Amino acid sequence: MIHTVPLNRNRDFQKMYRRGGSVVGGCIVVYCRPNRSARTRLGLTVSSKLGCAVLRNRMKRRIKESYRLMEAGLKPGFDIVIVARARSRDVPFTALQRELREALFKLQAVKR
Repeated sequence: MIHTVPLNRNRDFQKMYRRGGSVVGGCIVVYCRPNRSARTRLGLTVSSKLGCAVLRNRMKRRIKESYRLMEAGLKPGFDIVIVARARSRDVPFTALQRELREALFKLQAVKR
């Protein structure tokens, strides 16, 4: 992820949940909001309801790869938080990728 930095602080996540626009999909929930910098920040949340640590880490890797593949087509200057839902465990990678693309398009974070 060349142009993206991690979103780490709890207060940033809380701000996204309160004030960010959101799109709820079948396997992920995406929160997005413009920030005041030229860089995009990405945060991931995977609940323990998804399964053991191995499954949670696998889900994080799949989401990061989906994001990385579409990163060049995104507008800079957004904070993005992706929350994996429990039913995302059995979803194929292409469906996850398509859902993320559609959610970011609805949140107007994709270049035209």
